[in-house]
Amino acid sequence: MSRYRLIPTPAQQAVLRDHCGHARYVWNLAVEQHSHWHPGRKGAPGYLEQCRQLTQARAEHPWLAAGSQTVQQQALRDFAQAMAAFFDPQNPTGRPSWRKAGRNEGFRITGRRGRQWGVRRVSRKVGEVWAPKAGWVRFRWSRAVPEGAKSYRVTMDRAGRWHISFAAIPDPIPAPGNGQVVGIDRGVAVSAALSTGDLLHAPGLTVRERRRLRRLERTLARAKRGSNRRGRVKHRIARLRARETDRRTDWAEKTSTGIARRFDLIRVEDLQIKNMTRSAKGARGDPGRNVRQKAGLNRGILRSGWGRLVRRLEDKAPSRVEKINPAFTSQRCSACGQVDRGSRESQAVFRCTACGFAGHADVNAAINIAAGHAVTARGGDGIARPVNREPHLLLQSA
Repeated sequence: MSRYRLIPTPAQQAVLRDHCGHARYVWNLAVEQHSHWHPGRKGAPGYLEQCRQLTQARAEHPWLAAGSQTVQQQALRDFAQAMAAFFDPQNPTGRPSWRKAGRNEGFRITGRRGRQWGVRRVSRKVGEVWAPKAGWVRFRWSRAVPEGAKSYRVTMDRAGRWHISFAAIPDPIPAPGNGQVVGIDRGVAVSAALSTGDLLHAPGLTVRERRRLRRLERTLARAKRGSNRRGRVKHRIARLRARETDRRTDWAEKTSTGIARRFDLIRVEDLQIKNMTRSAKGARGDPGRNVRQKAGLNRGILRSGWGRLVRRLEDKAPSRVEKINPAFTSQRCSACGQVDRGSRESQAVFRCTACGFAGHADVNAAINIAAGHAVTARGGDGIARPVNREPHLLLQSA
């Protein structure tokens, strides 16, 4: 999906905000209707019935009729697609949930380009897109708009920035044909370590920006809820967060493109990131331990962009990404195959206790991932005899 920075005028921003509010209102109504359904009760209304109800609501409420019917109907269509994806056993998508003002702001426009909507280029760096009720809205022409796009989505993030995304699936990056295989080990200190020895770090906020973020968070804690001061502080925090997200996204895009162009086969660990970043605070009757340390680890994992990097690799190099069992890949020596916890001297140093091989711990794990080693619980490769068993002395007969 091609994403561009939208530059609406103040009057157009008011119209786009109304579209976002109407789309969110219609979506939440659909969620409420389906939340009352349970087995044995009559089924919730479908898309066509909801469209009829929307027509009646527009006739009764002038503020809803003042908006775009296309935007509101498209919100219902998006909800119907989300429900279909939820009931699809091959799709891991969760149930459609409520959308909150200021957090889920956006709407979608579909139709044939040139009839329901259109795009034109004004200058070398500026283009315009037609939006209902708003007219021609300018956006930054950073690259050519895909010709096969049949819809677009307008969104506003928490920092108040507007973006437009044209729905078009780009062509995958062709394999170089050199037969090279690369393994990627993801970590916190090193975001991605390649089996070739490259150590990649996802950029984030600078030390000065993090210091400023901490000051703003303390100010937000002291601000009164609902006050204008609290709103200004939240906006400043959102701008810093958006800057960090943009840097991480840019890193993931450039890194995934470079890896897809260099290697034929890409192997990564099959990590359950959602489970790994789950809170450790526990319950009131059974509180967790080391909660603050676990929260810091979760933040480090999320800042490293593990999921985004692999997801973009799968998009750009389909059928060329393999997920390997991560068991004991960091404890296995890539030179002799010995599996020993003591070989991992520190976060960055790996020194084999059997053959003496020494190197960077993350690179050693990446080499094991590139080789496709799936280590069993007792060590080894699951085929040969395990090599991480404790030695046993042979009893000599008297």
